[in-house]
Amino acid sequence: MTNALVSRSAIEEFLYHEADLLDTWRLPEWSELFTDDARYDIASLDSEDPTHADPATSLFVLSDDKLRLVSRAKRLMKKTAHAEYPHSKTRHITSNVRIGEMNGEEVAVRANFVIYRTKGDRTVQYMGEAHYLLVVNSNGLKIKRKRCNLDLNTLADQGRLTIIL
Repeated sequence: MTNALVSRSAIEEFLYHEADLLDTWRLPEWSELFTDDARYDIASLDSEDPTHADPATSLFVLSDDKLRLVSRAKRLMKKTAHAEYPHSKTRHITSNVRIGEMNGEEVAVRANFVIYRTKGDRTVQYMGEAHYLLVVNSNGLKIKRKRCNLDLNTLADQGRLTIIL
């Protein structure tokens, strides 16, 4: 590990790169940012403690392992994914990046997000906090865990959640 790989600027650049991949619909590339044992979760909106909730015992909007994450990315790229064809226009805004302690090759990172999604003539927004567990090694950064905690009371105004946060 080098300090350059765990610097604030390197971590922020990695998160901005992730946002760019999502906004440009390069979802297969996005899925490659994850480790083989990765998890991608969106906590339930009514969870009392979404950061520490366990998808095995609590309701989640979604809880994907690497295989499901890759499958979701591939499926959303197909014309048969009617909810996202043509693709929504999105802008993932990442801010307030906070870097936790290193534990071996892993570093905990939190960041606020706002995602604007336009589909047809309608624009909605999703906002919340993302909790990452990043792995730092000689190959750079990878996502071992990403959990999105939405700061919404309901998804009724947004419609179906068919994009990747």
